[in-house]
Amino acid sequence: RYEPTWGSLDARPLPAWFDEAKFGVFIHWGVFSVPSFGSEWFWWYWQKEKREPYVKFMDTNYPPGFSYEDFGPLFTAEFFDANQWADILKASGAKYVVLTSKHHEGFTLWGSKYSWNWNAVDVGPKRDLVAELAASVRNRTDLHFGLYHSLFEWFNPLFLEDATNAFKTRKFPTSKSLPELYEIVTKYQPEIIWSDGDGNAPDTYWNSTGFLAWLYNDSPVRDTVVTNDRWGAGSICAHGGFYTCSDRYNPGHLLPHKWENCMTIDRRSWGYRRDAPLGDYLAIEDLVKQLVETVSCGGNLLMNIGPTHDGRIAVVFEERLRQVGAWLKVNGEAIYGTKPWRAQNDTVTPGVWYTFSPKEGKVNAIFLNWPISGILELGEPQAKLGETQVKLAGYKELLKWVALGEKGMVIALPQLTPQQLPCQWGWTLQLTNVN
Repeated sequence: RYEPTWGSLDARPLPAWFDEAKFGVFIHWGVFSVPSFGSEWFWWYWQKEKREPYVKFMDTNYPPGFSYEDFGPLFTAEFFDANQWADILKASGAKYVVLTSKHHEGFTLWGSKYSWNWNAVDVGPKRDLVAELAASVRNRTDLHFGLYHSLFEWFNPLFLEDATNAFKTRKFPTSKSLPELYEIVTKYQPEIIWSDGDGNAPDTYWNSTGFLAWLYNDSPVRDTVVTNDRWGAGSICAHGGFYTCSDRYNPGHLLPHKWENCMTIDRRSWGYRRDAPLGDYLAIEDLVKQLVETVSCGGNLLMNIGPTHDGRIAVVFEERLRQVGAWLKVNGEAIYGTKPWRAQNDTVTPGVWYTFSPKEGKVNAIFLNWPISGILELGEPQAKLGETQVKLAGYKELLKWVALGEKGMVIALPQLTPQQLPCQWGWTLQLTNVN
Protein backbone atom coordinates (compact mmCIF):
# COMPACT_ATOMS: atom_id res chain seq x y z
CA ARG A 1 0.00 0.00 0.00
CA TYR A 2 1.11 3.54 -0.76
CA GLU A 3 1.55 6.03 2.05
CA PRO A 4 0.29 9.60 1.62
CA THR A 5 3.87 10.88 1.21
CA TRP A 6 5.67 11.88 -1.98
CA GLY A 7 8.43 9.39 -1.20
CA SER A 8 5.95 6.52 -1.27
CA LEU A 9 3.71 7.81 -4.09
CA ASP A 10 6.60 8.68 -6.42
CA ALA A 11 7.88 5.11 -6.12
CA ARG A 12 4.74 3.72 -7.76
CA PRO A 13 5.60 2.27 -11.18
CA LEU A 14 3.74 4.02 -13.99
CA PRO A 15 1.24 1.57 -15.55
CA ALA A 16 2.85 0.33 -18.77
CA TRP A 17 -0.01 1.28 -21.10
CA PHE A 18 0.78 4.98 -20.82
CA ASP A 19 4.34 4.77 -22.14
CA GLU A 20 3.22 2.43 -24.92
CA ALA A 21 0.38 4.75 -26.01
CA LYS A 22 2.63 7.69 -27.05
CA PHE A 23 -0.18 9.87 -28.43
CA GLY A 24 -3.32 11.36 -26.91
CA VAL A 25 -5.84 14.10 -27.64
CA PHE A 26 -6.63 16.88 -25.15
CA ILE A 27 -10.08 18.53 -25.31
CA HIS A 28 -10.63 22.00 -23.77
CA TRP A 29 -14.39 22.60 -23.61
CA GLY A 30 -16.44 24.69 -21.22
CA VAL A 31 -18.28 27.98 -20.73
CA PHE A 32 -15.22 29.78 -22.16
CA SER A 33 -16.25 28.18 -25.48
CA VAL A 34 -19.21 30.60 -25.61
CA PRO A 35 -17.34 33.89 -25.97
CA SER A 36 -14.66 31.80 -27.77
CA PHE A 37 -12.53 34.91 -27.94
CA GLY A 38 -8.86 35.32 -27.06
CA SER A 39 -8.37 32.38 -24.73
CA GLU A 40 -9.97 29.91 -22.32
CA TRP A 41 -8.73 32.38 -19.67
CA PHE A 42 -11.39 34.80 -20.92
CA TRP A 43 -13.05 35.39 -17.54
CA TRP A 44 -9.75 36.17 -15.80
CA TYR A 45 -8.45 38.45 -18.56
CA TRP A 46 -11.76 40.32 -18.77
CA GLN A 47 -12.70 40.68 -15.10
CA LYS A 48 -9.44 40.44 -13.16
CA GLU A 49 -6.74 41.79 -15.48
CA LYS A 50 -9.21 43.94 -17.43
CA ARG A 51 -7.22 43.48 -20.64
CA GLU A 52 -8.38 45.96 -23.23
CA PRO A 53 -9.34 43.58 -26.09
CA TYR A 54 -11.55 41.58 -23.71
CA VAL A 55 -13.21 44.61 -22.11
CA LYS A 56 -13.84 46.11 -25.54
CA PHE A 57 -15.22 42.82 -26.87
CA MET A 58 -17.77 42.71 -24.03
CA ASP A 59 -18.68 46.42 -24.24
CA THR A 60 -19.28 46.14 -27.98
CA ASN A 61 -21.21 42.88 -28.09
CA TYR A 62 -23.05 42.42 -24.78
CA PRO A 63 -25.45 44.54 -22.72
CA PRO A 64 -24.16 46.43 -19.65
CA GLY A 65 -24.15 44.28 -16.51
CA PHE A 66 -23.74 41.06 -18.50
CA SER A 67 -21.75 38.70 -16.26
CA TYR A 68 -19.60 35.66 -17.07
CA GLU A 69 -22.26 33.50 -15.39
CA ASP A 70 -24.68 34.70 -18.09
CA PHE A 71 -22.62 32.74 -20.63
CA GLY A 72 -23.62 29.51 -18.83
CA PRO A 73 -27.08 29.09 -20.43
CA LEU A 74 -25.52 29.90 -23.84
CA PHE A 75 -23.21 26.86 -23.58
CA THR A 76 -25.76 24.76 -25.43
CA ALA A 77 -23.93 21.77 -27.02
CA GLU A 78 -26.88 21.13 -29.39
CA PHE A 79 -24.59 19.58 -32.03
CA PHE A 80 -22.59 17.48 -29.55
CA ASP A 81 -22.60 13.89 -30.76
CA ALA A 82 -20.32 11.79 -28.55
CA ASN A 83 -20.23 8.96 -31.10
CA GLN A 84 -19.00 11.33 -33.80
CA TRP A 85 -16.30 12.66 -31.46
CA ALA A 86 -15.24 9.11 -30.61
CA ASP A 87 -14.97 8.23 -34.31
CA ILE A 88 -12.75 11.26 -34.98
CA LEU A 89 -10.58 10.39 -31.96
CA LYS A 90 -10.23 6.82 -33.23
CA ALA A 91 -9.31 8.05 -36.73
CA SER A 92 -6.55 10.24 -35.24
CA GLY A 93 -4.55 7.21 -34.13
CA ALA A 94 -4.57 8.51 -30.54
CA LYS A 95 -4.51 5.92 -27.76
CA TYR A 96 -5.99 8.14 -25.05
CA VAL A 97 -8.15 11.23 -24.63
CA VAL A 98 -8.21 13.80 -21.81
CA LEU A 99 -11.37 15.93 -21.45
CA THR A 100 -11.53 19.07 -19.28
CA SER A 101 -14.11 17.98 -16.71
CA LYS A 102 -13.68 21.39 -15.03
CA HIS A 103 -11.43 24.34 -15.91
CA HIS A 104 -10.44 27.26 -13.66
CA GLU A 105 -13.91 28.79 -14.21
CA GLY A 106 -15.36 26.09 -11.92
CA PHE A 107 -18.08 24.91 -14.34
CA THR A 108 -18.27 21.10 -14.32
CA LEU A 109 -19.18 19.15 -17.48
CA TRP A 110 -20.97 16.60 -15.30
CA GLY A 111 -23.81 17.12 -12.82
CA SER A 112 -21.61 17.54 -9.81
CA LYS A 113 -23.41 17.77 -6.50
CA TYR A 114 -20.56 20.02 -5.31
CA SER A 115 -21.09 22.59 -8.10
CA TRP A 116 -24.73 23.49 -7.67
CA ASN A 117 -26.23 25.37 -10.64
CA TRP A 118 -22.79 25.77 -12.26
CA ASN A 119 -22.61 22.51 -14.19
CA ALA A 120 -23.70 21.13 -17.57
CA VAL A 121 -26.69 19.21 -16.16
CA ASP A 122 -28.28 22.19 -14.35
CA VAL A 123 -27.29 24.89 -16.85
CA GLY A 124 -26.76 25.04 -20.62
CA PRO A 125 -26.85 21.64 -22.32
CA LYS A 126 -28.76 19.99 -19.41
CA ARG A 127 -26.68 16.87 -20.20
CA ASP A 128 -23.89 14.93 -18.54
CA LEU A 129 -21.22 15.56 -21.17
CA VAL A 130 -18.54 13.55 -19.34
CA ALA A 131 -20.77 10.47 -19.15
CA GLU A 132 -21.72 10.70 -22.83
CA LEU A 133 -18.15 10.97 -24.08
CA ALA A 134 -16.88 8.29 -21.68
CA ALA A 135 -19.54 5.85 -22.92
CA SER A 136 -18.87 6.51 -26.62
CA VAL A 137 -15.08 6.32 -26.27
CA ARG A 138 -15.39 3.01 -24.42
CA ASN A 139 -18.00 1.53 -26.77
CA ARG A 140 -16.47 2.56 -30.10
CA THR A 141 -12.69 2.80 -29.59
CA ASP A 142 -9.78 1.28 -27.69
CA LEU A 143 -8.72 4.68 -26.32
CA HIS A 144 -8.07 5.14 -22.62
CA PHE A 145 -10.44 7.75 -21.17
CA GLY A 146 -8.94 10.51 -19.02
CA LEU A 147 -10.13 13.64 -17.25
CA TYR A 148 -8.50 17.00 -16.63
CA HIS A 149 -9.55 18.71 -13.40
CA SER A 150 -8.56 22.14 -12.14
CA LEU A 151 -7.77 22.22 -8.43
CA PHE A 152 -8.48 25.91 -7.98
CA GLU A 153 -11.21 28.22 -9.29
CA TRP A 154 -10.38 31.87 -10.06
CA PHE A 155 -13.39 33.51 -8.42
CA ASN A 156 -14.75 30.93 -6.00
CA PRO A 157 -15.38 32.87 -2.75
CA LEU A 158 -14.22 29.94 -0.61
CA PHE A 159 -10.93 29.72 -2.49
CA LEU A 160 -10.44 33.50 -2.30
CA GLU A 161 -11.11 33.39 1.45
CA ASP A 162 -8.52 30.60 1.93
CA ALA A 163 -6.02 32.53 -0.19
CA THR A 164 -6.55 35.64 1.97
CA ASN A 165 -5.74 33.46 5.00
CA ALA A 166 -2.48 32.40 3.28
CA PHE A 167 -4.02 28.91 2.88
CA LYS A 168 -4.05 28.30 6.63
CA THR A 169 -7.78 27.55 6.25
CA ARG A 170 -8.91 24.79 3.87
CA LYS A 171 -12.61 25.46 3.23
CA PHE A 172 -12.34 25.23 -0.56
CA PRO A 173 -10.49 21.93 -1.01
CA THR A 174 -12.53 20.12 1.65
CA SER A 175 -15.95 21.28 0.40
CA LYS A 176 -15.37 21.56 -3.36
CA SER A 177 -12.16 20.44 -5.05
CA LEU A 178 -11.45 17.14 -3.29
CA PRO A 179 -15.08 15.93 -3.21
CA GLU A 180 -15.22 16.56 -6.98
CA LEU A 181 -12.09 14.50 -7.56
CA TYR A 182 -13.47 11.56 -5.60
CA GLU A 183 -16.76 12.00 -7.46
CA ILE A 184 -15.30 11.84 -10.99
CA VAL A 185 -13.06 8.87 -10.16
CA THR A 186 -15.90 6.85 -8.63
CA LYS A 187 -18.43 7.83 -11.27
CA TYR A 188 -16.42 7.72 -14.50
CA GLN A 189 -13.34 5.65 -13.59
CA PRO A 190 -10.92 7.70 -15.71
CA GLU A 191 -7.53 6.11 -16.39
CA ILE A 192 -5.80 9.50 -16.39
CA ILE A 193 -6.28 12.22 -13.82
CA TRP A 194 -4.73 15.31 -15.37
CA SER A 195 -4.55 17.79 -12.50
CA ASP A 196 -3.89 21.52 -13.06
CA GLY A 197 -4.24 24.95 -11.50
CA ASP A 198 -2.74 24.89 -8.00
CA GLY A 199 -3.57 28.56 -7.36
CA ASN A 200 -0.08 28.97 -5.82
CA ALA A 201 -1.18 26.84 -2.88
CA PRO A 202 1.05 23.99 -1.61
CA ASP A 203 0.09 20.33 -2.03
CA THR A 204 -0.61 20.15 1.73
CA TYR A 205 -3.47 22.65 1.25
CA TRP A 206 -4.95 20.45 -1.50
CA ASN A 207 -4.20 17.22 0.42
CA SER A 208 -2.87 15.88 -2.88
CA THR A 209 -0.89 13.05 -1.27
CA GLY A 210 -3.97 11.89 0.65
CA PHE A 211 -6.06 11.82 -2.52
CA LEU A 212 -3.34 10.06 -4.55
CA ALA A 213 -2.84 7.41 -1.84
CA TRP A 214 -6.58 6.65 -2.06
CA LEU A 215 -6.41 6.68 -5.88
CA TYR A 216 -3.51 4.19 -5.98
CA ASN A 217 -4.69 1.97 -3.10
CA ASP A 218 -8.47 1.84 -3.03
CA SER A 219 -10.03 3.54 -6.06
CA PRO A 220 -11.74 1.54 -8.83
CA VAL A 221 -8.87 2.46 -11.20
CA ARG A 222 -5.99 1.79 -8.76
CA ASP A 223 -4.16 -0.61 -11.12
CA THR A 224 -4.38 1.32 -14.39
CA VAL A 225 -4.68 5.00 -13.48
CA VAL A 226 -1.88 7.44 -14.33
CA THR A 227 -1.48 10.96 -12.96
CA ASN A 228 0.55 14.00 -13.92
CA ASP A 229 2.69 16.31 -11.77
CA ARG A 230 0.46 19.34 -11.08
CA TRP A 231 -0.63 18.74 -7.49
CA GLY A 232 0.38 21.96 -5.73
CA ALA A 233 3.04 24.67 -5.88
CA GLY A 234 6.46 23.06 -6.33
CA SER A 235 5.24 19.60 -7.38
CA ILE A 236 5.43 20.19 -11.15
CA CYS A 237 8.31 18.30 -12.77
CA ALA A 238 9.12 16.81 -9.33
CA HIS A 239 6.23 14.68 -8.01
CA GLY A 240 3.31 12.59 -9.22
CA GLY A 241 3.18 10.21 -12.18
CA PHE A 242 4.43 11.49 -15.53
CA TYR A 243 5.99 14.98 -15.73
CA THR A 244 4.55 17.83 -17.81
CA CYS A 245 7.04 20.47 -16.55
CA SER A 246 5.32 23.27 -18.52
CA ASP A 247 2.82 23.70 -21.33
CA ARG A 248 4.27 22.88 -24.79
CA TYR A 249 7.26 21.22 -23.11
CA ASN A 250 9.60 19.69 -25.69
CA PRO A 251 13.17 19.40 -24.32
CA GLY A 252 14.68 17.86 -27.48
CA HIS A 253 16.77 15.39 -25.48
CA LEU A 254 16.18 12.23 -23.44
CA LEU A 255 14.80 12.66 -19.91
CA PRO A 256 15.28 10.15 -17.07
CA HIS A 257 11.58 10.30 -16.08
CA LYS A 258 8.45 9.66 -18.18
CA TRP A 259 7.09 12.96 -19.49
CA GLU A 260 4.36 14.40 -21.69
CA ASN A 261 4.36 17.29 -24.15
CA CYS A 262 0.89 18.87 -23.93
CA MET A 263 0.43 21.34 -26.76
CA THR A 264 -2.25 22.98 -28.89
CA ILE A 265 -3.03 22.83 -32.61
CA ASP A 266 -4.15 26.49 -32.27
CA ARG A 267 -0.82 27.89 -31.14
CA ARG A 268 -2.43 30.79 -29.22
CA SER A 269 -5.21 29.16 -27.26
CA TRP A 270 -6.46 25.91 -25.70
CA GLY A 271 -10.14 26.83 -26.04
CA TYR A 272 -11.89 27.48 -29.37
CA ARG A 273 -11.42 30.95 -30.90
CA ARG A 274 -13.97 32.08 -33.48
CA ASP A 275 -11.61 34.69 -34.89
CA ALA A 276 -8.48 32.52 -35.23
CA PRO A 277 -6.85 32.94 -38.67
CA LEU A 278 -5.58 29.86 -40.49
CA GLY A 279 -1.95 30.84 -39.80
CA ASP A 280 -2.50 30.33 -36.06
CA TYR A 281 -3.13 26.61 -36.59
CA LEU A 282 -0.09 24.35 -36.74
CA ALA A 283 0.30 22.62 -40.10
CA ILE A 284 0.35 18.82 -40.29
CA GLU A 285 4.13 18.95 -40.95
CA ASP A 286 4.57 20.76 -37.61
CA LEU A 287 2.43 18.20 -35.79
CA VAL A 288 4.28 15.18 -37.21
CA LYS A 289 7.58 16.84 -36.27
CA GLN A 290 6.36 17.43 -32.69
CA LEU A 291 5.18 13.83 -32.39
CA VAL A 292 8.41 12.34 -33.72
CA GLU A 293 10.72 14.56 -31.62
CA THR A 294 8.66 13.95 -28.47
CA VAL A 295 8.50 10.15 -28.81
CA SER A 296 12.18 9.76 -29.71
CA CYS A 297 13.06 11.59 -26.47
CA GLY A 298 10.84 9.29 -24.38
CA GLY A 299 7.77 11.52 -24.12
CA ASN A 300 4.09 11.27 -25.02
CA LEU A 301 2.37 13.90 -27.14
CA LEU A 302 -0.98 15.26 -25.92
CA MET A 303 -2.41 17.32 -28.79
CA ASN A 304 -5.20 19.75 -27.89
CA ILE A 305 -8.36 20.74 -29.74
CA GLY A 306 -11.05 23.19 -28.59
CA PRO A 307 -14.65 22.34 -29.58
CA THR A 308 -17.30 25.04 -30.13
CA HIS A 309 -19.99 26.01 -27.60
CA ASP A 310 -22.55 24.08 -29.67
CA GLY A 311 -20.48 20.88 -29.51
CA ARG A 312 -18.71 20.74 -32.86
CA ILE A 313 -15.09 19.77 -33.49
CA ALA A 314 -14.16 22.45 -36.04
CA VAL A 315 -13.27 21.10 -39.47
CA VAL A 316 -9.66 22.34 -39.22
CA PHE A 317 -9.14 20.30 -36.01
CA GLU A 318 -10.84 17.26 -37.50
CA GLU A 319 -8.63 17.47 -40.59
CA ARG A 320 -5.42 17.70 -38.55
CA LEU A 321 -6.44 14.73 -36.38
CA ARG A 322 -7.32 12.60 -39.40
CA GLN A 323 -4.01 13.57 -41.06
CA VAL A 324 -2.04 12.44 -37.99
CA GLY A 325 -4.06 9.21 -38.08
CA ALA A 326 -3.25 8.67 -41.76
CA TRP A 327 0.46 9.19 -41.02
CA LEU A 328 0.33 6.77 -38.07
CA LYS A 329 -1.35 4.09 -40.19
CA VAL A 330 1.91 3.85 -42.16
CA ASN A 331 4.44 4.77 -39.46
CA GLY A 332 2.75 3.59 -36.26
CA GLU A 333 5.28 0.80 -35.68
CA ALA A 334 7.96 3.45 -35.22
CA ILE A 335 5.83 5.23 -32.58
CA TYR A 336 3.58 2.94 -30.50
CA GLY A 337 5.28 0.72 -27.93
CA THR A 338 8.75 1.99 -28.83
CA LYS A 339 11.62 2.86 -26.49
CA PRO A 340 14.22 5.59 -26.95
CA TRP A 341 17.31 4.42 -28.82
CA ARG A 342 20.91 5.20 -27.73
CA ALA A 343 20.82 8.25 -30.06
CA GLN A 344 17.71 10.44 -30.28
CA ASN A 345 18.54 12.29 -33.47
CA ASP A 346 21.12 11.86 -36.20
CA THR A 347 24.55 13.48 -35.98
CA VAL A 348 25.04 13.91 -39.74
CA THR A 349 21.62 14.60 -41.26
CA PRO A 350 19.29 17.03 -39.46
CA GLY A 351 15.60 16.15 -39.16
CA VAL A 352 16.23 12.43 -38.56
CA TRP A 353 14.91 11.02 -35.25
CA TYR A 354 15.31 7.51 -33.86
CA THR A 355 13.09 5.13 -31.92
CA PHE A 356 13.64 1.48 -31.02
CA SER A 357 11.08 -1.35 -31.33
CA PRO A 358 12.18 -3.83 -28.61
CA LYS A 359 9.96 -6.75 -29.71
CA GLU A 360 11.30 -6.78 -33.28
CA GLY A 361 14.75 -5.47 -32.36
CA LYS A 362 14.32 -2.78 -35.01
CA VAL A 363 15.85 0.67 -35.07
CA ASN A 364 13.48 3.19 -36.67
CA ALA A 365 15.01 6.22 -38.39
CA ILE A 366 12.22 8.72 -39.04
CA PHE A 367 13.25 11.41 -41.53
CA LEU A 368 11.20 14.55 -42.07
CA ASN A 369 12.76 15.75 -45.34
CA TRP A 370 13.02 13.55 -48.43
CA PRO A 371 16.52 14.26 -49.84
CA ILE A 372 16.60 15.66 -53.39
CA SER A 373 19.52 13.36 -54.22
CA GLY A 374 17.51 10.27 -53.28
CA ILE A 375 20.38 9.30 -50.95
CA LEU A 376 20.03 9.47 -47.18
CA GLU A 377 23.16 9.50 -45.04
CA LEU A 378 22.86 8.36 -41.44
CA GLY A 379 25.71 8.97 -39.01
CA GLU A 380 24.51 6.86 -36.07
CA PRO A 381 23.69 3.24 -37.04
CA GLN A 382 26.52 0.69 -37.26
CA ALA A 383 25.55 -1.59 -40.15
CA LYS A 384 26.81 -5.15 -40.66
CA LEU A 385 27.53 -6.41 -44.15
CA GLY A 386 25.28 -9.28 -45.19
CA GLU A 387 23.13 -8.91 -42.05
CA THR A 388 21.64 -5.43 -41.84
CA GLN A 389 18.39 -4.91 -43.72
CA VAL A 390 16.75 -1.58 -44.50
CA LYS A 391 13.07 -1.21 -45.26
CA LEU A 392 10.93 1.86 -45.93
CA ALA A 393 7.64 1.63 -43.99
CA GLY A 394 4.76 1.19 -46.44
CA TYR A 395 7.05 0.07 -49.31
CA LYS A 396 7.64 -3.58 -50.23
CA GLU A 397 11.21 -3.87 -51.55
CA LEU A 398 14.34 -3.86 -49.36
CA LEU A 399 16.57 -0.82 -49.87
CA LYS A 400 20.22 -0.85 -50.94
CA TRP A 401 22.80 0.62 -48.55
CA VAL A 402 26.54 1.06 -48.05
CA ALA A 403 28.36 1.20 -44.71
CA LEU A 404 30.55 4.19 -43.88
CA GLY A 405 33.58 3.01 -41.90
CA GLU A 406 33.04 2.27 -38.19
CA LYS A 407 29.73 4.04 -37.93
CA GLY A 408 27.16 5.37 -40.34
CA MET A 409 25.58 4.27 -43.59
CA VAL A 410 24.30 5.64 -46.87
CA ILE A 411 20.88 4.46 -48.02
CA ALA A 412 19.49 4.64 -51.56
CA LEU A 413 15.82 5.62 -51.35
CA PRO A 414 13.44 4.30 -54.01
CA GLN A 415 12.66 6.66 -56.89
CA LEU A 416 8.98 7.35 -56.37
CA THR A 417 6.54 9.94 -57.67
CA PRO A 418 4.63 11.90 -55.02
CA GLN A 419 1.62 9.62 -55.71
CA GLN A 420 3.71 6.49 -55.09
CA LEU A 421 5.09 7.63 -51.73
CA PRO A 422 3.70 5.51 -48.84
CA CYS A 423 2.78 8.69 -46.96
CA GLN A 424 3.52 12.40 -46.70
CA TRP A 425 5.17 14.64 -44.09
CA GLY A 426 7.73 12.12 -42.78
CA TRP A 427 8.98 8.59 -43.50
CA THR A 428 10.37 5.67 -41.50
CA LEU A 429 13.36 3.49 -42.31
CA GLN A 430 13.26 0.22 -40.39
CA LEU A 431 16.79 -1.07 -39.74
CA THR A 432 17.25 -4.67 -38.58
CA ASN A 433 20.54 -6.18 -37.33
CA VAL A 434 22.37 -2.93 -36.63
CA ASN A 435 24.57 -2.45 -33.58
